[in-house]
Amino acid sequence: DSTNKMADVSLGIHNMNTKNGNFICGVVEGFYGRPWTSEQRKDLFQKMKKWGMNSYIYAPKDDSKHRANWRDLYTVEEAEHLTSLITSAIENGITFYYALSPGLDITYSNSKEVLTLKRKLEQVSQFGCVAFALLFDDIDPEMSEADKEVFHSFAHAQVSITNEVYHHLNEPKFIVCPTQYCAARAVPNVPNSEYLTTLGSKLVPEIDIMWTGAKVISRVLSLESIEEVTEVLKRPPVIWDNLHANDYDQKRVFLGPYQGRSPDLIPKLRGVVTNPNCEFWANFVAIHTLAQWSQCNVDGDRERNESVCADIKLETESDDCNEVPSLPLNMYHARRALRNAIVDWLPEFQRSRQASGFVTKPQVLSSLAVPPAVLTTSAPPIVPPVVVNTCIALTTATTTAAAVSTIAPQLSALADVCTTVNGNSGPIVMNSLLSETKVCTEPMDCNVTPSPEAHKPSSPTPLEADQATANDAPATSNEEGDANGANKMLVDSSSPESSLNDVDVSDWTPQQLTMEDLTLLCDLFYLPFEHGTQGVQILQEFYWLHTNAHLVASDENKPEVIEWKEREKKLEGMSNSVNRLFQKLNAINNKELMYELYPYVWEMRAVISTLNSYIKWLGNPTRTGGGTSGHSSDSPAIGNYTWFSKGWKESFMSGEQEPWVFRGGLTADLQRLIPVDGGSDLFVYKVPQVVSSTIYTIREYIDIDKDQITDLSQFTRSSSESSPDHLERLVECILRLNPKLCFVVEEKNEGDDKPHLAGYAIAIANILNHSSAVEEVENDLEPWARDILKCCIAGAKPHHPSIIVSAIHPSVTDQSVSKRLIICLLAALRSNGSCGVFTPVCASNTQQLDSYVKLGFVEMSRDEAGQTAYLGRVF
Repeated sequence: DSTNKMADVSLGIHNMNTKNGNFICGVVEGFYGRPWTSEQRKDLFQKMKKWGMNSYIYAPKDDSKHRANWRDLYTVEEAEHLTSLITSAIENGITFYYALSPGLDITYSNSKEVLTLKRKLEQVSQFGCVAFALLFDDIDPEMSEADKEVFHSFAHAQVSITNEVYHHLNEPKFIVCPTQYCAARAVPNVPNSEYLTTLGSKLVPEIDIMWTGAKVISRVLSLESIEEVTEVLKRPPVIWDNLHANDYDQKRVFLGPYQGRSPDLIPKLRGVVTNPNCEFWANFVAIHTLAQWSQCNVDGDRERNESVCADIKLETESDDCNEVPSLPLNMYHARRALRNAIVDWLPEFQRSRQASGFVTKPQVLSSLAVPPAVLTTSAPPIVPPVVVNTCIALTTATTTAAAVSTIAPQLSALADVCTTVNGNSGPIVMNSLLSETKVCTEPMDCNVTPSPEAHKPSSPTPLEADQATANDAPATSNEEGDANGANKMLVDSSSPESSLNDVDVSDWTPQQLTMEDLTLLCDLFYLPFEHGTQGVQILQEFYWLHTNAHLVASDENKPEVIEWKEREKKLEGMSNSVNRLFQKLNAINNKELMYELYPYVWEMRAVISTLNSYIKWLGNPTRTGGGTSGHSSDSPAIGNYTWFSKGWKESFMSGEQEPWVFRGGLTADLQRLIPVDGGSDLFVYKVPQVVSSTIYTIREYIDIDKDQITDLSQFTRSSSESSPDHLERLVECILRLNPKLCFVVEEKNEGDDKPHLAGYAIAIANILNHSSAVEEVENDLEPWARDILKCCIAGAKPHHPSIIVSAIHPSVTDQSVSKRLIICLLAALRSNGSCGVFTPVCASNTQQLDSYVKLGFVEMSRDEAGQTAYLGRVF
């Protein structure tokens, strides 16, 4: 009888963790995406030893022999690597838990399956492993027909096989992750869950059980909730903490401190293991601050212990980012812990670690539907019916179709700006034990990869025809393709590596990162439910400047105008600080770390720079028909749903929603402030595969730019000799109309004395309203120029009244530049009351047509001769 394999647990077992003496504290590598390398794990063990941590759980979801092919034994080569890992952990005093996830397809009642499971874990035990885990997350809770004939319930089946394996392995250290691993997934709730009750009463008492808290990603772990689940499980849980996990959102990496958990929890828990960012080198703060937290004296003054009151303050934005209260060392304060971690993290940036290949992100791409109505008060918030990669499970949230149809339009902005295309979204299956120095995610690509120069067209294309969209991402037929469908980063660990002791911070040069730089970095990529102080300041400054831009039209000596100008300079200073951070980061010796952070900082820098460019345009009091006169309203245009919308911030920070509901983090919140509601496609672009420190800055056009713009525009002609481009001098004619909406892109490379012009975007708002000016100019023009202007005016439509022309130099390899340039121009047009644009293109110029199509333009009509195509878009 299978029930004989189960243990009757005494109600007296309540807390096997006496004070700190038996507290499990460490890291679980349990995310979806590219696993860490063996060398990275060994580096982790050394850090954990230094910081007083004791446990590591090997559970990478996308390692083939951990999950998808769990039955397969390790090869000789793989066994050597795994043995080396286990040995390294032991040498550093770390308990190495080998976890297996058999729940996808195991038949619990099949004795051969149980034997296979035993054989697999026996093999690992021969490598020196003395601690194991079985993970039953991310599986169908319905039993097979064969299992239903043997087991009373799903929980009984899992308990049976777990207890049997535990005894077969001679009762080693053992952990189980249940299918109902958080309160939100307990059916119907924690106290009344038959599943959890069965685990608590039948699982061998010495086997530990994992728990993530109230949610998959819990903002707060409360004493009451832990006491509740402890009573049901009849043992204190091991917290699998997903606070810093980022495998569900490609735009977010979490560099903030461990918080929202009181040290008073420690004696009530069996342990805490953090399941952190996919990017190994980005986890220094997450792990370091957890280590600090675990060593706090829980007998400290509760009233002064910052973590006891774990609520994330809505007043965060008013906090001084450098202000840390003076507290005894035995008390935990998240901001102080962050500062301590940054001090130790700084030398890591100058360790010599080489990397090569293309920049990729390690997460598995997921596609989400429209998020729920988290701002409405008339209906309770619900999770959208989407499949998402959470940190511990690939789960499907369900709700009714009627509910979704009601709430869908309300927060579509959430999903609009939250996806950065970075390659193929196919599943990845890999083996992270094959090599000491790199992750083998796919066979070697034998195709020659062209250099950036090889991709350059023979002439500049308007707005870079090769802009990436979701449909442009290259598909791969390889089942074991990289998560991003791109060449992987190769880590050359055979190169000389400096130890932490070899890096002398006192030798820092002005070009190297400082404490202030890393504090800014952490603030920009803080935590799932909270933006860092400086990140919130950027949000606030832009919003205030944008909302009060009408003040600039007043007397420049007025106090409110002076304040506006001062805050404009403050925002520009913040933007420059992020620019410096970006360039300093690209110059660090630890190229592994640089490659991991580059995509995030690259995009954040670009977004903040775009916001700053738009504000500088708004603040120019010399223009007419620009931001000042066109922005005289006290209620300027801004995105429908932003950080400042009623209830948005509170919903984001409350923890009531899983963080994947609010996609994109601070990057997306900043993007949503740009007043271009219908421009979500312009926020979708590929992360550069090649690292570059080039800074692209969008600014307003000035008279000395005219010749460079004219020269650049001359290249935008049809390549067909039989069909000359009759609009090749279009820009020259538009400039004669003295347009008030004109932006240029400046490119500045390292070592350049000054930037040079790399692109332009020009618009005339409501061109039909400029008919008198057009007629005046026409009198001074040659016939060809008059024909071009007439052609332009003929393209104006009621919903597309404004004309736009633009181009980017082919040397610009950053594919986001042209889209950000257009975003700036569209935002300026919106400030002038225009929400639709058109552009005339020579019908035979297919390259130019394709370029505009990829920027969201659609062909509306052609002239009678069929020579001119009119493309338009609304925003």
